[in-house]
Amino acid sequence: MHLDPAESWDRATLESFQLAKLRVQLARLAKDSAYYAPLFKRLGRNAGELGSLADLSRLPFTTKSDYVDSIGPEAPFGQFMTAPRSEVLRMHFSSGTTSAPTPQFWTRYDLDRWAGLYARHAHAQGIGANDIVQCMFSYTWFVGGLGATAGYQRTGAMVIPAGSQDTERQIDTLFTYGSTVLCGTPSFITHLAEEVRKRGRDPAASTVRSIMMGGEPGASIPATRKRIEALWGARAYDAYGCLEFQPIAGECDAQAGLHLAEDFLYAEVVDAESRQAVPDGTPGVLVVTHLDKQAGPLVRWWTGDVVVRDSTPCVCGRTHARLLGGVRGRADDMLVVRGVNVFPSAVEDLVRKTPGLGDEYQLVINASVYDAAGFMKSIHVRVEQNNAKSDASADADRLAAQLVHDIKQQLQVGAAVEVLPFGTLARSTHKAKRVVREN
Repeated sequence: MHLDPAESWDRATLESFQLAKLRVQLARLAKDSAYYAPLFKRLGRNAGELGSLADLSRLPFTTKSDYVDSIGPEAPFGQFMTAPRSEVLRMHFSSGTTSAPTPQFWTRYDLDRWAGLYARHAHAQGIGANDIVQCMFSYTWFVGGLGATAGYQRTGAMVIPAGSQDTERQIDTLFTYGSTVLCGTPSFITHLAEEVRKRGRDPAASTVRSIMMGGEPGASIPATRKRIEALWGARAYDAYGCLEFQPIAGECDAQAGLHLAEDFLYAEVVDAESRQAVPDGTPGVLVVTHLDKQAGPLVRWWTGDVVVRDSTPCVCGRTHARLLGGVRGRADDMLVVRGVNVFPSAVEDLVRKTPGLGDEYQLVINASVYDAAGFMKSIHVRVEQNNAKSDASADADRLAAQLVHDIKQQLQVGAAVEVLPFGTLARSTHKAKRVVREN
C-alpha cells in the first residue's frame, strides 16, 4: 500500500495539479521574489497566467551561476529567500567546491514536506517501525543527514544519526545494535564493507537487509548495485536529490527506476546543447521547478544531471515518472572522445564487472589523452586489484588488458589502464572524486 494517494494519481490529475500549483507559485514569485519579480517584469510576462505546462519553457533557466551572482546584491542571504526571514527555520549550504558555499532555505511547511517525501521513498523500500536505520550521510552543513533522519522517523523506524566519520564506531554500532538499514554514499558503503572484512567479519552476515544510497551515482549502476548487494547480502536502493531540491526521486522495491516526486516539482528533460525538450527514453539534462516550496523556490533549475525519463506507470502501481538508471552523470563531467560521449558511470560499470578489480577507480585527464589538435583521443583509467585476489594470479597486466578490451567493445573508445595495488587510491567518506585533472 502506498503512503500517499498522490503517488498513484493518473497523469491527467497529476498534470492538472501541477498546472494549478505553478500558476500560484509563479504569481507569488512575480510579487515577492527579489530575483524573479524584476526578471518577469523585464520579460514582459504575467508569469502566473500559464495556459499549459508547456508554456513554462518560455521562461529562462535558473543556473548555479545565477544563484551565486544573486548573493552579492542582498548578502548574506541573497535574492532567492522569498519567505519572510522570521518564517525561515533551516538553512543548509552547498559544498563550496566550485564557488563560495551558497545557502538554501526551508520554512516549517518546507521541512514537513521534505520529511513526508523522504518517508514516501523509505516506505516504498519496505522500511518501517521494526527497522533500525544507521544514517551515514553527513550532518554538518549539508542536507543529507537531517533530511533522511526526519523521513525515516516518520515511517516509525529508529534512527541512529551516525554521520560519515569514525569507521570503527560505525562497525561496532552496526553489530552491537543490529542496524537493519544503512544509508550513505555508495563509496562509503563500499568502504565500510572493506573495513568490516579487514576485521575478520562478514558484512553479509550482519543484520543489514536494506541499503539506501545517494549523493553520487552508484546504486543505479548495475555492476555497482550487484557488488554492494553481494557484499552486504542486502537490497540496494538509489535516491536522488540536491541542495536546492530535497528530495527529487527515489526507488521503490521494484528497483525499476527512481520515482520523481511530481507533486513536489515539475520536471523537464532537455538537450544539453540545444536546450530543447527531448522525448522520454532520450538522455538529457534534468530541469526542475518547485511547485509549492515557500522559502527559496526555483523556476527551471538547471541541475546539470543527465537522466533518462520514463513516464509510464511502474509495476508497483505508482504513476509518477521514473528516472531509468538514476543519474547517468553530470553534463559537465561528460567526456567527448573521438565524438563518443563517455560518462564516468559507464566506466564504473565496466570496472566493477571485472573479476579481480576492486571498487575504487579514477578517470585521469592529462596530456596523454589529447591529440595534437587538442581533442580527446582516449581515456586514462586508474583502478586497483581486488584485495581478495591480490596474489600472483591476479596479474596486473592481464587485468589492464581485459579492461582496455571491455572499454573498447562497450564504449567504443580507446583507453590506457593503470592497475594499482589494493589500497592505493584514496577512500571517501562523502562523495568520491572520480574525474581527476592533472597537468
